[in-house]
Amino acid sequence: MTEREALIALNMLPRIGPIRVGRLMQRFGSASSILGAPRSKLEQAQGVGKDLAKILQHWEDHADLSAELSQISDRGLTLLTPQDEQWPTPLRELPDAPLVLYVWGEITSADNHAIAVVGSRRTTNYGRSCAQKLSFQIAGAGYTVISGLARGIDSAAHEGAVAAKGRTIAVLGSGLAQVYPAENMPLAELIADGHGAVVSEFPLNTAPDQQTFPQRNRIVAGWCSGLLVVECPTRSGALITANLAGDYGRQVYAVPGPIDRPASDGCNALIRQGATLITDGTQILDDLSLLPLSPNPQAPPTPEPLPAPELSDTESGLLSHLDTEERQIDEIIDSSGLPAAQVSATLLQLEMKQLVKQLPGSYFVRVS
Repeated sequence: MTEREALIALNMLPRIGPIRVGRLMQRFGSASSILGAPRSKLEQAQGVGKDLAKILQHWEDHADLSAELSQISDRGLTLLTPQDEQWPTPLRELPDAPLVLYVWGEITSADNHAIAVVGSRRTTNYGRSCAQKLSFQIAGAGYTVISGLARGIDSAAHEGAVAAKGRTIAVLGSGLAQVYPAENMPLAELIADGHGAVVSEFPLNTAPDQQTFPQRNRIVAGWCSGLLVVECPTRSGALITANLAGDYGRQVYAVPGPIDRPASDGCNALIRQGATLITDGTQILDDLSLLPLSPNPQAPPTPEPLPAPELSDTESGLLSHLDTEERQIDEIIDSSGLPAAQVSATLLQLEMKQLVKQLPGSYFVRVS
């Protein structure tokens, strides 16, 4: 068994986890040595005991490694381990870094310079618009946007990065064979098709649950140079992710919101507690330029004003479905026949070119 295969197998076992595997690797020298160790030696290891030693000794009863490897190959996925050159540099610093990453798309060295954009699943038009525009600026300036693939702010962040023709990473709280929510599959396909990658640490067929999402959040928090919370209430997973980012030594930013909207209470509280108030994506880039860079970095390009390119066929086609009478986004999706994620990204491109204006309630009008 290779070291890569051993890491995949260990990652598939219940109740083990990356921290415990890290301790075992220090004791036994390698992942493959853990799976080959006698039960008596395993029981003596810190934090293992009889039950976990039994799981490790009989690991093939819990993990079908052959089937997993076959699925990875059949789906055209890449699997990365910390020994691979493409492994994200920021994750090497984490004490609880994942053992493996399943990758749909491509991870590049540029993704070592990422800004996380997170927020509530239940978002307002204000929050969604802010997430799209700030992510557009961040990705357009050369940074990778990283987020989950949830509804709301996560989706808007990816759409903004795609609209800027930049890079974005979606980190799942499920296996790549269980993309959640299913309605975001078109967005996942768009990201994986040349705009970045959809990644997960979980075995392919892992379904999302209450434990997988907090585990996912630590990857988002640890991968980034800085984390931006756009909109969330006081009880939100986005605040947990922000706290993790602070624990990892990452900068935390927040977009202020109206004081009479519960959807903004979490961000406003973060600002009171010391998060940097952000109203423009370039403010994050200016702030991060003062921070020491990670080992062996590739410095991100200096932010420059984005050029106004000619309209693509998709932009021209979508613009023809708009006029000076306001239209709701669902109507535009229906009349254009395009996927919702592509319509959202294209509308943002047209808005940035000052050809379209967004109104409250996800209505759009053509600028005359």
